[in-house]
Amino acid sequence: MSIEFKNVSAGPLKEFRGVAPAGVIIGVIGEKNAGVTELLKLACGILKPDQGEVVAPPERRFVALGDTLNLAPAAVLALDQALATQDAVVRARTLSGLDRLRRAGSTILLASHEERLLEALCDEVWWLEAGTLAAKGDPSETLRKYRRAVAAKIRAWGDTIPPRLAPSHRRGDGRAEVLTIETLAHDGKPTIVWKSGEMVSIKASVRFHEAVEDPVIGILIRTQIGFEVYGTNTELEGVKIGARAAGDTVTITVSFLCDLCPHPYTVTIASHDPDGTAHDWLEDAVAFTVTDERYTAGVANLRAKVVVEK
Repeated sequence: MSIEFKNVSAGPLKEFRGVAPAGVIIGVIGEKNAGVTELLKLACGILKPDQGEVVAPPERRFVALGDTLNLAPAAVLALDQALATQDAVVRARTLSGLDRLRRAGSTILLASHEERLLEALCDEVWWLEAGTLAAKGDPSETLRKYRRAVAAKIRAWGDTIPPRLAPSHRRGDGRAEVLTIETLAHDGKPTIVWKSGEMVSIKASVRFHEAVEDPVIGILIRTQIGFEVYGTNTELEGVKIGARAAGDTVTITVSFLCDLCPHPYTVTIASHDPDGTAHDWLEDAVAFTVTDERYTAGVANLRAKVVVEK
């Protein structure tokens, strides 16, 4: 027997309508306060709607994060982030058990933020946004829409927060000082979130406290765990800064296509002599994040094209 939500309102859910058929696993995804937990509790009868009606069979079960994973037969089983803290053995057994229940005709609602799990396991995915059903259907397509919306929100948030200079370590002989460093979006505006595939820039200003004959300014991008992704400097790029006197300030801008996968990163910046003697060297000076509309493994986004020959 299916579950039918008839214009149901409860908590953040507003006049929600939808049908969850028997014999399927439906993934449910959404941000905090989107109504995901409320929907699952309504499906299992442990939450009563303020308005509307939920039509569902008896003998239903709700499993929350931290609860024992009871996979005994049930007409309706709702799991709210229940796999998030489980080890590999328990997860494997659970996935097998969920498939067994699906084939026996159970209706299963699975709330999770693990998109690859939802895509591999579910017959369809429901995306809840602010208490309404923003999209539903094919897992890959629905999750793609969800990622696009989340990426846009993260980018919008990043545009409101300027990069903050907070190096993990600073060294040098003091002949120069890094004053500012900014991560810039394609429009030249400061942001701490880049979108994979856009033109971006790193802009830095350095003030010289003593005369320096041949200064070099460089940057290095690392992952959050310290893996070096890319680095360059004015010398490598054939750009001559020239002799600088005490009191001079130099600003450089390094621009490139952000072919990075979605991850947190840091920028290290340094002013130094050609032999590497540091004037001012700031390890992990600023942090930024890369977002994208789709999941991509690794660090470099090589934008592969796949051709199938039959």
